[in-house]
Amino acid sequence: MANLKEVRIRIDSVKSTMQITSAMKMVSASKLRKAQNSIVNLRPYATKLTEIMQNISSGMDESSESTYTEVRNVEKVLIIAVASNRGLCGPFNANIAKMVLSRLNTIYATEYRTGNVEILTIGKKVFDFLKSRKISVNYRKDELLDNLSFEEILPIAEGLMEDFSLKKYDKIEIIYNQFKNAAVQILTTEQFLPIAPPKPKKDAKPVKLKADFIFEPSKEDIVQELIPKSLKIQLYKAVLDSVASEHGARMTAMHKATDNAEDLLKNLKLSYNKARQSAITNEILEIVSGAEALS
Repeated sequence: MANLKEVRIRIDSVKSTMQITSAMKMVSASKLRKAQNSIVNLRPYATKLTEIMQNISSGMDESSESTYTEVRNVEKVLIIAVASNRGLCGPFNANIAKMVLSRLNTIYATEYRTGNVEILTIGKKVFDFLKSRKISVNYRKDELLDNLSFEEILPIAEGLMEDFSLKKYDKIEIIYNQFKNAAVQILTTEQFLPIAPPKPKKDAKPVKLKADFIFEPSKEDIVQELIPKSLKIQLYKAVLDSVASEHGARMTAMHKATDNAEDLLKNLKLSYNKARQSAITNEILEIVSGAEALS
C-alpha cells in the first residue's frame, strides 16, 4: 500500500484536475448556448432554401441548367474537413479525420493515388491529425473558427464556386459534425457541388399540381440568383453546426472527466484512510509491545 505522503499528493493532484475540468465544462456550456441558438435559428431557413433551390433547378430544361448543377465524371475532388482548433472534446476531431482517411482509401482511392484529391481543413486539430499520417493538406482556414461570421465565409464559398465553374474540381464535399444535442453529434458527409437533386421522402405520396407556377422574373433568373446564396448558406451552416457540436462534445467530455475524478478521489480518500488507520494501529502495537517489555 502506498504511504500517506504519496496518497496525499495524488489527492491534491486529482482535486486540481477536477477543478479545471469542472471550469472547462461550465465555459463550454456557456459557449454552447450561444452556438446552439445560432444553428437552431439558421437551420430551418437553410433547409427550406436548399429544398426550394433543388426543386426549381431539378425541373429546368437541360439547356437552361446552372453551372453548379452540372454532373461530370469525377476526376478531381476537393474534400472540406471541418473540425476545431482545440482539443479536449472526446473523439470529435478524430472522427472527422478518420472519415477523410476512409474516403481517401475507398471511394476516392483511384483519384487519390493519381493526385487528383485535394483537402481543405478548417480546424488545426484535423490538420495535425492528417499531417501526422503523412496526408497532404492543400489549404487551411483555421482562422475562421476564431471569429466565425457569415462575412468570413463568403469569400471561401465564392472561391469554391468559381473553382467548380472553371472545372478545377468535379466534386466538392464537406465532412463535419452535425449538431443534434449536447451529447450527440452526427458525423455527416454532404455534397456541396454539384448540387444534388432532392431526395425522395419515404412513404411520400406524389402531389399533383393543377397548374404550373408562374415565375417573375423567369425561372432561370431566379435559379441563378438563388443557387449562389443557397451554397453560401450551406457552407456557413456546416461550420456553425461544427462549432456547436464542438462545444457540446467538450462539455460532455469535461462532465465525464469531472465524474471520473470524483470517483477516483473517493477511492484515494478510502486508500488514505486505510493507510492512516494501518499506521495508527502499528504505532499502538509498538507502544503496547514496548510497555510489556519494560514490565
